[in-house]
Amino acid sequence: MKVLFLGSGTSTGVPVIGCDCEVCRSDDPHNKRLRASVLVQTESTTILVDSCPDLRQQALRHNLTAIDAVIYTHEHLDHTAGFDDMRAFCWRREDRLPLYAGSSCLEHLRRMFAWAFSENNTYKGYIRPDAHDHAGAPFVIGDIEVTPVLVQHATVETYGYVFRSAGRSFGYVPDIKTLPDASRPLLMGLNLLAMDGLTTREHHTHLNVADNVALMQELQPERGLLTHCGHAVDYRTITRELPSFMAPAYDGLELEV
Repeated sequence: MKVLFLGSGTSTGVPVIGCDCEVCRSDDPHNKRLRASVLVQTESTTILVDSCPDLRQQALRHNLTAIDAVIYTHEHLDHTAGFDDMRAFCWRREDRLPLYAGSSCLEHLRRMFAWAFSENNTYKGYIRPDAHDHAGAPFVIGDIEVTPVLVQHATVETYGYVFRSAGRSFGYVPDIKTLPDASRPLLMGLNLLAMDGLTTREHHTHLNVADNVALMQELQPERGLLTHCGHAVDYRTITRELPSFMAPAYDGLELEV
C-alpha cells in the first residue's frame, strides 16, 4: 500500500493570497502547499480522499487519470469544491463512481452538486456517484479495508480514516481538534499516521503542532506526519523540532506503508 500526498496545506493553501510572511515568500518547495488530499493505492486499487479545489492541478502534476472510489472526510469546501474535476475520472468508465461519506457530508454533496445525484443524470462521462453513507461503519474498496474514525472538528460531522491492506495500516486525519475516547483505539499503533498540524499557535478548531505531537506520542504510530499545515509552519524549522519518528508531510511525498 502506497500513500501519495497530493496536497498538504490548509484551506488557504500556502502561499496565502496577499501575505508576505517568511513562509509565503519561501523558495523551499516543501513550503508550497496545495489543499489537503491524499491518494491511497495498491497494485489493484486507487482511492482518492477528498476532492479539494486544487484537484485539477494535483491530477495533472501526478498524471492521475483514474480512481476506483472517492472518500470524504467532511463537507468543508477545501475538501469538496473540486468535485466537478472528477469528471475526468468518469470519461472512461461505464459504471457509477463509488463515493463514501458520512451522512452530513453526503447530504451537503447532494445539495451542492444536485445535478450529479439527479435521476436524470444519465450522460456517459458525467460524474454519476454511487453514493454510500458509511454511517461510521467499516467498509471495503478493492483490497483495502477502510475504517472511519469520528473526530471533533468545528461544528460539522468529521471523519478520519484508517486504511489497511496486506497487514499494513495508514491513518489519515486532516481535520481534528479533539479525539473522542471511543475513537482513540482505532488510531493506536498504526504503521503510518498523518494528522492535522495547522499552526504553531492555539487554534479553536484544529490541532496545532504541539497538540499533534502530544497526541502522536500517545497513539504511538511507527511513523507520524503533520499535514493540513498553514503558513505558520516552516518545513525546515518544524522538522528540526519534531520527535525523531515524526516529520511534516509535503506535496508530492509518496510513501510505501
